[in-house]
Amino acid sequence: MDLKIKLEQLHQKVVGLKDQISTEEATKNAFVMPFIQILGYDIFNPTEVIPEHICDIGTKKGEKVDYVIKHNDEPIFIIECKHWKENADAHNSQLHRYYHVSKTRFGVLTNGIVYNFYTDLEKPNIMDEKPFFTINIEDLKDSSIKILESFTKKDYNLESILDSAEALKYIKAIRKEFEKEIETPSDELVKLLVSRFFEKHLTANRMVSFKEYTKKALTTSINESISFRLKSALSINEQIEKQEEGVKTPQSIDENNDSKIVTTEEELEGFQIVKAILREKIPSARIAHRDTLSYFGILLDDNNRKPICRLHFNTANKYLETFHNGKEAGEKVLLNNLDEIYNFKQELHKALENYN
Repeated sequence: MDLKIKLEQLHQKVVGLKDQISTEEATKNAFVMPFIQILGYDIFNPTEVIPEHICDIGTKKGEKVDYVIKHNDEPIFIIECKHWKENADAHNSQLHRYYHVSKTRFGVLTNGIVYNFYTDLEKPNIMDEKPFFTINIEDLKDSSIKILESFTKKDYNLESILDSAEALKYIKAIRKEFEKEIETPSDELVKLLVSRFFEKHLTANRMVSFKEYTKKALTTSINESISFRLKSALSINEQIEKQEEGVKTPQSIDENNDSKIVTTEEELEGFQIVKAILREKIPSARIAHRDTLSYFGILLDDNNRKPICRLHFNTANKYLETFHNGKEAGEKVLLNNLDEIYNFKQELHKALENYN
């Protein structure tokens, strides 16, 4: 099972359990230890994953970091944990002290949901104030998962990580500054852009106006770029669908009316659960979804003729419709909560077999 699927499953666990996790220790057991395990390290091997490792700092004895992770008997990173309700950015001073005496190149500060990765790019053996990489279990991005692969036991490579760490750090900083400029353009940016077409002196009043113009121009440009890419992607999908299924019926066109369809977070969460179940049998790329006015459909190979299941979440009661007895014989079952989808693993796998 690939890293992305395992992290998606951990996300479902976090969503289902976090309201019941009331202590830092429970956060470590329920969220952080599974994360370490996902990276491929043996949490039951005290020579590989060392809990409560002593990090004596000068005359201060008995200081302990939550975990030290070893690879080939060498410490590669330390992990300091906080309760999931705490801000993972607010406690790096403690990790900073541990890092100094731990002889590792990487420190991780986490609340079990957000994982901040630090190193010593600015001064040797002194942990940087800001992380060079962050991954959020509740907002997984393919680019972040790709970077995280470098920290897995199977793919760990110190030189490779260090080569990319500086780039990651400064790309993150530049992006943050760019986002600030979009929201509130600085005088410097406005002067730079306006000087290329406006020859008159920029008075204070004109600066106020041009700041507003700049903000609108940047926002419009970005939105139009996103819109163009979405339209291009939709156009490609429509061509593929027509090739596979022929011309759509008026009913299907009506069902796919974007102005009327609202895809909910619950539907997407249900899709991730189904995807995790099916990933045991097929690659995740073959599992697709299409939302309609009547239901949220989950398909094999994005083909309407290969339904795996449907989520009926548009009413007070929620139902899962499975097609283990054939695509013309869907069976609905009532769901009390989304986790109950896991109880229908056998039916979902059987639906796949119908198309082999």
